[in-house]
Amino acid sequence: MLKQELNGAVSTRFFIPSAELSPYISTIYQTEFALKPGEVVRDWLHPEWANVRISDTGSWSSGIGSADFQPLAGIIATGPTSLATHFKVEGPMRSWGIGLLPLGWLRLLDAPANQYADATTECALGTPFAHFATLRDLVFGGSGDPAAQAKSIDSFLLQLLSSHQPHEDESRVHAAHTTLIDDDVRSVGELAERLSISSRSLERLSLRAFGFSPKLLLRRQRFLRSLAQFMLDPSLTWIKTLDWHYVDQAHFVRDFRRFMTMSPSEYAALEHPVLRSAARARAVAMGAAVQALHQP
Repeated sequence: MLKQELNGAVSTRFFIPSAELSPYISTIYQTEFALKPGEVVRDWLHPEWANVRISDTGSWSSGIGSADFQPLAGIIATGPTSLATHFKVEGPMRSWGIGLLPLGWLRLLDAPANQYADATTECALGTPFAHFATLRDLVFGGSGDPAAQAKSIDSFLLQLLSSHQPHEDESRVHAAHTTLIDDDVRSVGELAERLSISSRSLERLSLRAFGFSPKLLLRRQRFLRSLAQFMLDPSLTWIKTLDWHYVDQAHFVRDFRRFMTMSPSEYAALEHPVLRSAARARAVAMGAAVQALHQP
């Protein structure tokens, strides 16, 4: 199934993974930049779960939080993030992305998520992402048809999934993820109580599969629920997008600066050529405007 939305020179397409992959992979998505040589597009990614991204050129770069731009390799993995990622693309480019849900990280990657949180790593030998390294040639070495390329990625992921045994904590991670996105949950204690585990066990599980402490994850979810409303309808004032857990607008502004490294007004004044179309297309295809609000 394919959903698409165009926004000038940038097009975003989302493909729903096979049913066997759905607990582990949020989406397979393509972004095409129909830019002229030397033309540059910039945008800011909100905090999200892990992603593997593949480019057909080397003309992209990014920086997480306040970090300077660094050129990116042809295939890279970004761990779960708690900070905005500022990125730019120069000239024409086509890229593919794979959204890894926490359960996907647990099953497919032999490393604690917190060790790679807020960081980007080339998918190369000696890293936990080495088994993704052949994807670039697989995707761009064959048909140029997006549907065929998406099918190749899906088949690759199915093979990868079958080569990894289920992790003993999969049921607990799935339950934790389901509870985490429930906007009725307000505290770490409530989260642990619903899962019937101790706060210490929840902390270990959270760092291993989700990349951050439960307290930060709950705060991130609250923030993203508000940001998603604005991304879908930028005509709204910030006060109309606030999640009901926020005490007041000042509370939201503090969170905004923590996660996006800028104020809400600064963010609203920026162009968002990639994220605006992607949020709308994702909401139509997947039911949620941002990856971290995706149902597990």
